[in-house]
Amino acid sequence: MKVPVYSISGKTGKSKAALPAAFDGPVRKDLVRRAVRAAQANRRQPYGPSRRAGMQHSVEWPGKGRGMARTPRIQGNGRGAEAPNTVGGRRAHPPKTSKQWPQKINARERRVAFCSALAATADATLVAGRGHQLSEKATTPFVISKDLESLVAKHEGESLTRRAQKLFASLGLDAELARGAARKVRAGKGKRRGRRYRRPKSVLVVLSEFNGAERAFRNLAGVDVTTAAQLNTEMLAPGGDPGRLMVISQPALKALEARL
Repeated sequence: MKVPVYSISGKTGKSKAALPAAFDGPVRKDLVRRAVRAAQANRRQPYGPSRRAGMQHSVEWPGKGRGMARTPRIQGNGRGAEAPNTVGGRRAHPPKTSKQWPQKINARERRVAFCSALAATADATLVAGRGHQLSEKATTPFVISKDLESLVAKHEGESLTRRAQKLFASLGLDAELARGAARKVRAGKGKRRGRRYRRPKSVLVVLSEFNGAERAFRNLAGVDVTTAAQLNTEMLAPGGDPGRLMVISQPALKALEARL
């Protein structure tokens, strides 16, 4: 499977890049979602309140026959405390640090999920199905020449972010950048808990190493930058949905082929 190689100015030449065999394999959506769910679960840390939370009072129960509810009350004023139905009392069923969040997945399944996520980036139908804005003649993934690695040395007094924007515009991805910058109001109670807005994931830029060129892309909303060594299934399929739009340099493509 071969795709055209774009220059730093967004033009295609006669040369084409051969993608690794993993890009031409089947897409196992079930394994991709399972691998992403396991990665997210393994990052969770157990949490819970103190064992004495809500129970730091001097309380007593006066006993039966007084016409009062059987609620622990603070000595002296009779105000209820410590019980879950009182102000400042303990929680009835709080989260516990003994809960086990990690999920297991076989090593072979994890490798197949990674290869499936790579194959989904080469399927224009799946890429467009995630909401990415592509031109009709676009071939995914976008392979850029090695000049992408030396973007810092070629900015010629122009800001790196503006240089990256021009690169995406020459590839026909200016509408995709606008989609990534558009924020939406989150549904549900999350909008009242410090995460009112959410932005979609946009382009994934893959470099051979962090050599300063990543600074050109990290300020663009929705755009993620990584290396071929750090690339994982969750980056290729955010939320477990395969088909992310990927822009990769030729040196990074060779490093990824050596990794597979």
